[in-house]
Amino acid sequence: MKVVVAVDSFKGSMTSMEAGMAVKAGVLAAHKDAEVIVKPLADGGEGTTDALIEGLNGERVDVTVTGPYHEPVNAYYGYLKDTNTAVMEMASAAGITISEQKDPMIATTYGVGEMILHAINKGIRNFIIGIGGSATNDGGIGMLKALGFTFLDKDGQDTGEGGQALAKVASVRLSDNAELLSQCNFKIACDVTNPLCGFQGATYIYGPQKGVTSEMLPVLDAGMENYAKVTSQTIGKDNMNASGAGAAGGLGFAFLSYLNGELTPGIQLILNAVHLEDEMKNADVVVTGEGRLDHQTAMGKAPVGVAKLGKKYGAKTVAFAGSVTKEAVACNEAGIDAFFPIVRGISTLSEAMDPATAKANMAAAVEQVFRLL
Repeated sequence: MKVVVAVDSFKGSMTSMEAGMAVKAGVLAAHKDAEVIVKPLADGGEGTTDALIEGLNGERVDVTVTGPYHEPVNAYYGYLKDTNTAVMEMASAAGITISEQKDPMIATTYGVGEMILHAINKGIRNFIIGIGGSATNDGGIGMLKALGFTFLDKDGQDTGEGGQALAKVASVRLSDNAELLSQCNFKIACDVTNPLCGFQGATYIYGPQKGVTSEMLPVLDAGMENYAKVTSQTIGKDNMNASGAGAAGGLGFAFLSYLNGELTPGIQLILNAVHLEDEMKNADVVVTGEGRLDHQTAMGKAPVGVAKLGKKYGAKTVAFAGSVTKEAVACNEAGIDAFFPIVRGISTLSEAMDPATAKANMAAAVEQVFRLL
């Protein structure tokens, strides 16, 4: 029996790989001769860097960069030596949880560019970057400035950074690092389809949670449109209405327009990065799961991405979760053949989430299911 395991993290109790190894222990308790392959799982959001570092024998690289409000921030990214790839989360450098301050007029993505430049200077040329959880609405101008691009106003002066710079942009001077950047391959985990501007764009949809007031909305959106038009004149390509251009306060647009980035749904990008499909081709059973299975799981979250691959190759897919809601039945229609909660008795939430308890519960639940298989 070949079993392929890819379980999302149980936040607060088990990392993706810890959950996966607990599943492996349960399978082997029931079938000592089973072949069990454990892969890390994430969706491109929070925890993706850690999951891939742990699951693909990566190296953590710590770096101090400029935070969203120009303060020093201790950020980090993962280095995957086998593929010369850096795995990053923009939130590590410019995330909304870094500071209690919310001022989209000055919040900058400069630190994201510094992280990328640090990796480039180490000789890294492939990038997987999750762009969720941003504090910024700067169209990616800060990141691009750190990478050597210059944004000038009508008088030829630097526009500065943050959302306030967008309306000032009159011309763009391309980066002195253009040759180096052209050697880089940027794959961006992006699960939103918003354009850059308009009522469905970056500012109107995501701006208010970052401090954009009703008075700021039309001002910042108009500035974003100005920035997009100047960008189009500069590069000869208009990405203003591209799907995902509005992600992370316009950071998606910056990657598309200036760095030839490819925006891909997070789960698909991660599944490709860990080569999960290769292992699925002769699998008998696929095991997935996450902390809580509910109707949102069925709407394209990581376990469903795994289940779809399993179905493609005719494998049975079972899922395990810390808790299961009534609405989780939608997961069956989405490709998960059966799902099971792992909690084995009445307990408090803190008891259930204790890492040792969670691992033991996972292994025990998996063992009993696999005794039937």
